Amino acid sequence: LFRSTGGFLGGRYMIQKVLGEGGFGITYLAKDNQRPGSPVCVIKRFSPARRDPRFLEAAHRLFQAEAQILETLGRQHDRIPQLLAYFEEENEFYLVQDYIEGHPLNEELRDQEPFSAAATIDFLLDVLSTLQFIHRHNIIHRDIKPSNLIHRPDGAFVVIDFGAVKHLDGVERKTIGVGTPGYIPPEQVAGLPTLNSDLYALGIIAIQCLITIPPHMLDLNPETGDLNWQPLVTQYHGESVEMQAFIQILQTLTQYNSCDRYQSAAAALKDLKKLRKFFKNETVM
Repeated sequence: LFRSTGGFLGGRYMIQKVLGEGGFGITYLAKDNQRPGSPVCVIKRFSPARRDPRFLEAAHRLFQAEAQILETLGRQHDRIPQLLAYFEEENEFYLVQDYIEGHPLNEELRDQEPFSAAATIDFLLDVLSTLQFIHRHNIIHRDIKPSNLIHRPDGAFVVIDFGAVKHLDGVERKTIGVGTPGYIPPEQVAGLPTLNSDLYALGIIAIQCLITIPPHMLDLNPETGDLNWQPLVTQYHGESVEMQAFIQILQTLTQYNSCDRYQSAAAALKDLKKLRKFFKNETVM
C-alpha cells in the first residue's frame, strides 16, 4: 500500500492503520519514530487513481494548496490541524499533520438521537467561529460535512480535510464542482463557490443534528429547490417562538440561492448569539 523501509514510510513514520480511502489516495494513522515518545500523526497519501498528466497536475495542485493552507492556518487556530511535514516521491504526495483526538460527527449522528436546540446552536457557534477565521483568509473549505468535523473530548469541533480548498484571489474563475452530495450548494456544483457556500453545508449539518435524517433522504420543494425539513424540526422540538426563530436562521443559512443566505459567518454568529440565551435551560452535548 505504500513505499516503506522496514515497515516505515519516509524512513520514520510507522503505519498503524488506514483511516480512510478516496479517489485521490489513502489516509493513515502513523507513529513518528523520530520525535520523542513516537507521537501519533495522520498521513494523507495522494495517489490518484488516474495517471494521465493533466489529472496528476490537478492532484499536485490540490496537494500543494492543502499543505499551504495547513501551514498558514493550523498554527494560528486550535480548531484546524497543524501541518508537520510534506514530501513527494514518484508522483505520490505525502502530507503529515497532527492527530486530533476525538471522533467525527458522523459517528454521533448514527446514534439516531436528535441533538437539542441548545446543543445544535453551540455546535454552530463553534464551527462558524472557525469558518469566520478561514474565510478572513479568502479561503473556502468546500467540503464541510459531518465526517470532516472532529468532536474533541473537551467538546470543541475541529475542521479537518482541506483537500478541496479554494483560495479566492479576486478573479472569478469557474472551477470543478467538488463537494459531497447532500451538503454541496448549487453554486458550488456549478463551479462557482462563494464563502457562504460553506455556510450552506454547515446549516444542512445542523438540520441533520436536529432531526437525525441525512439530507439525501429529505424531500425537495420543487418550486424553490430547498429541502423540506421544517415540519420535522417542529415535530421533534415544538413550535415555541424561540424554535421558530432558530428555524428562520437555519432557513437563511441554507437558501438555495447564495445571495439569499447569510453573506458571512459573522452575520450568522450575531443572530445565533442573540438566540442562544433563550435556550439556556436546555441540555447540551
